[in-house]
Amino acid sequence: GLAARALRDAAGANPLELGITLNLGTATPETDSEADREACRRADGMGTRLYLDPLVHGRYPEDIVADLAAQHIELPVREGDLAAIATPLDVLGVNFYRGMQFSGVTEDGSPLDAEGLPVVRAVDRDLPRTAMDWEITPTELTDLLVRLERDYGLPTVITENGAAFDDTVAADGSVPDADRTAYLADHIAAVVAARAQGADVRGYFAWSLMDNFEWAYGYAKRFGIVRVDYDTQIRTLKDSAQWYRDTIRLTRDAAE
Repeated sequence: GLAARALRDAAGANPLELGITLNLGTATPETDSEADREACRRADGMGTRLYLDPLVHGRYPEDIVADLAAQHIELPVREGDLAAIATPLDVLGVNFYRGMQFSGVTEDGSPLDAEGLPVVRAVDRDLPRTAMDWEITPTELTDLLVRLERDYGLPTVITENGAAFDDTVAADGSVPDADRTAYLADHIAAVVAARAQGADVRGYFAWSLMDNFEWAYGYAKRFGIVRVDYDTQIRTLKDSAQWYRDTIRLTRDAAE
C-alpha cells in the first residue's frame, strides 16, 4: 500500500494501473459433512481471505483471527496498517495452478490432529496430474474467478497458469507436448466461461515462455512452451507454443 501511494505520487498526473499478484486456488469439501466444510473454511481463510480481505476490505477475516488466537497467534497489526494495506488497487493478478479438496478428519476419522488442532487435510482425487504431481482442475479456475468477482470486485489478470510435463524431443527435433497444449486450452476455456458469468478478467499469461529454474526442483521440471537445451542454450518452440501463437492470432483476427 505504501509503495502504491509513492508510485502514484511520483507519477503525478500520469495514470497508473497498480496491482498485486497472489497465488490463489479453491477449496472443495470431500463430503458435505460439517467437518469437511469447516476444513474448507479454514483452508480458504488461510489461503485466500487472509490476503484479499485486508487488501480490498481493510480488515482481516474475523473467523481466521479467532482460529489463530486459539493457537496463541496474534496478527501484528499496528495503527494505520490496515488503511495502508487497503490502498486501492486497479487490478488483481491471479497465479492459478490447481484447486484442492479437503477433509476435516484424519484418515482414521479423528477431527483433531496430533497437536490437538482441527484437521485440514488435503485429499487426493482421481484426476489427471502434471509432472509436479498437481491435479489438473480447469473448471475450478472458473469457480475462483467468479468468486473473486463476487467477493472482491477487482478486475483480474491471470498472471501465471501452466504446467510441467515430462517433455521429450522427437527425432525431427520437435517437442510434441499435447498434454500441455490441452492444459492451456482447457484453462483458457475456463477463463472464457468465467467471463461469460460476469467475471472481469482482462488478460491471460501462460507460465512460462521458456523452461527455467523452478523454485523447489531447479532445472528438473519444465514449465515452458519453449524448450531450452541447457547444454547448448538452443530454444525450440514446443507444439504448445505453436498452438498458443496460432490461438492468439485467430483471436486477434476475430476481434478485428
